[in-house]
Amino acid sequence: MTAAHDAHPFPVSVDTGKLDLLTGREREVLRHLARGRTNRVLAGQLGIAERTLRAHITSIVRKLDVGSRFEASLVAVQHHDTLAEDAIAS
Repeated sequence: MTAAHDAHPFPVSVDTGKLDLLTGREREVLRHLARGRTNRVLAGQLGIAERTLRAHITSIVRKLDVGSRFEASLVAVQHHDTLAEDAIAS
């Protein structure tokens, strides 16, 4: 295995610039998505309906050009520092 492979065991890579395509709310949803909780729990934490949460997740997956919610959550983990800075700045 290469050093790069060891750093990110799942082969999901998204250019940081794609994060700029996300709205502030989508970034917030993405940060929460990394926690691995169910839609019902996440929606409750964010104070939104599950249907709205699913719409945000669909938009996030499309904008990041990843294949699934799981891959989007991996992106959130990989870009944790950038997303955390957003949370602090807002």
